Amino acid sequence: MLQTEHIKVDQSKQGFSGFKIELWKYQGEMGALIPLLQSAQETYGYIPESAIEYISEIVDIPSADIYGVITFYSQFRLKPMGKNIIKVCDGTACHVNASTAIIKTIESELQISNNETTEDGLFTLNKVACLGCCSLSPVIMINDETYGRLTPKKVQQLLNEYRENAEKD
Repeated sequence: MLQTEHIKVDQSKQGFSGFKIELWKYQGEMGALIPLLQSAQETYGYIPESAIEYISEIVDIPSADIYGVITFYSQFRLKPMGKNIIKVCDGTACHVNASTAIIKTIESELQISNNETTEDGLFTLNKVACLGCCSLSPVIMINDETYGRLTPKKVQQLLNEYRENAEKD
């Protein structure tokens, strides 16, 4: 394994002071790409283009190939997440109990689709297969709070509460 002192890329000029440097010891090692991408996302909340270019230099893999890996794995994000992450359950129980109407309400209220973030950075919408709260269906989670037995009107009220709280902050 290569030691960190053998790294040829100068990270100080790249602006990566917050990046978890211990992972850079993997320069040229097989399998280093995923841990480096995970580190970038953990550091920044997503993987910025500048980090992709830097990682490309470290692992000697073209940026286009790295984008292919990022878009293949759903764990990686190319855009920052919103302050409030909305997870909408679309599992069987929720789907049968009108999760589609809940999803459409959120999309309409926020003017975003699945895996998108509002322009103000307040909300990100993610459809998920199951939240494990079938008895409360339809269910959403906003950050770590679970909300069940929802109707489109309740969802509108909930989103308005989060907007009002954001204005107070």
